[in-house]
Amino acid sequence: MSTVTEYFESLRGKSIAVIGMGVSNTPLIRMMLRAGVKVTVCDKAPRERVEDLAGELESLGARLQLGPDYLSRLSKFDVIFRTPGLSPNTPQIQEALQHGSILTSEMELFFQLCPCRIIGVTGSDGKTTTTTLISEFLKEAGYNVYLGGNIGRPLLPDVTGMTQEDVAVVELSSFQLMTMGQSPNIAVFTNLSPNHLDYHHTMEEYTAAKLNIFAHQREGDVAVFNYDNDITRSLAKTAPARAVLFSRKQRLEEGVYLRDQTIWLTNEMGSREVLPLSDIRLPGVHNIENYMAAIAAVDGLVPDKCVRAVAQRFTGVEHRIELVREIGGVKYYNDSIGTSPTRTMACLDSFDQKLILIAGGYDKGVPFAQLGEEIVKKVKVLVLNGTTAPAIRAAVEGAEGYAGSGLVVLEAPDLAGAVAAAHSAAQPGDVVVLSPACAAFDQFKNFMERGEAFKDMVNKL
Repeated sequence: MSTVTEYFESLRGKSIAVIGMGVSNTPLIRMMLRAGVKVTVCDKAPRERVEDLAGELESLGARLQLGPDYLSRLSKFDVIFRTPGLSPNTPQIQEALQHGSILTSEMELFFQLCPCRIIGVTGSDGKTTTTTLISEFLKEAGYNVYLGGNIGRPLLPDVTGMTQEDVAVVELSSFQLMTMGQSPNIAVFTNLSPNHLDYHHTMEEYTAAKLNIFAHQREGDVAVFNYDNDITRSLAKTAPARAVLFSRKQRLEEGVYLRDQTIWLTNEMGSREVLPLSDIRLPGVHNIENYMAAIAAVDGLVPDKCVRAVAQRFTGVEHRIELVREIGGVKYYNDSIGTSPTRTMACLDSFDQKLILIAGGYDKGVPFAQLGEEIVKKVKVLVLNGTTAPAIRAAVEGAEGYAGSGLVVLEAPDLAGAVAAAHSAAQPGDVVVLSPACAAFDQFKNFMERGEAFKDMVNKL
């Protein structure tokens, strides 16, 4: 580990490219420019879309390479900082690496410079809630906590103020993990199922990226795995550090498990009750699993009373089965974070009645067959919109039991039309849920923008 000042000093005289001027990279760009490092910012956005930020960065000394040719001539740079959304397998990056360029990222630099313990969380589902719970547990126990990463806040600007006694809690996506050469001190792997196959192309590449959450751990580190997920259970056997398992379905000889409506933990010190399910305010069995993962991560760091205190007040993270409004006896929930079939299936499991479901969006190349079966069982009216509407409809209509289910399938041109259709179909006592099972990129910038738009539409009904 070096200091931020020492690292930036090592970049003097080198040619640096930063690809992407989004949330994670803009603070990095500003830090390097203020340290006197020469930086070229490469972004596919045209100048007119980023005029204000472009002007600010140019005033600090940045060169800009914008528009369709933003990846041209990468081979001339000594160090390239990659945006998470751009695959390292992109031909222009591979060509630059062959010419001797060094590829890194804002997150990799954070791991290199961070002076304190890092707890990292990844998985196909549950990352943000689990990351937030870990942070809340630690804060309740009196730690100074830095929460960030894929959750929406880069932590690199905070490094200079961190001490060894602090804790950084970081959500890590497969995009960020793909080129990581370091792992967090405590790694949490919530689950693994097909996702982001538009980016990774194969399940093997997606899995390989996720492995970096624990692959570089050392003696004394801890890796937490979901026993109930076939893939993560098998991966636990390959962990170089101590593996801790959690299970909602199986009583474990060692680890975190469910027994008599209470979360228990068994370790070398013995067995103990940690958290009654009655204390948890979040709906859904998937949130029980999120609590289990978080409890396993903080074992030995946080007293159980702090876990219970958080559970009794924590009502969830925005866009995750978030109650928006009740109107005319109909409740509307925003689960825009449902960007994969498994997330949406977990949402459906959280209610004890058949739902009116709004689904569909950007196509990530993920199959919908299993989701179709669950929709037939748990949905009374399905309102589809977005690029994936035909594929989801085909999965539903091909599912066992569809013919006699009475399920009504509607289609709308966009989310606004879907909300209007769901509102028209709803009767007093119904529940309408936006849980798209898809990313938002066909209509929105991200799932957060989609969720905000949905809430605005519902509040105007």
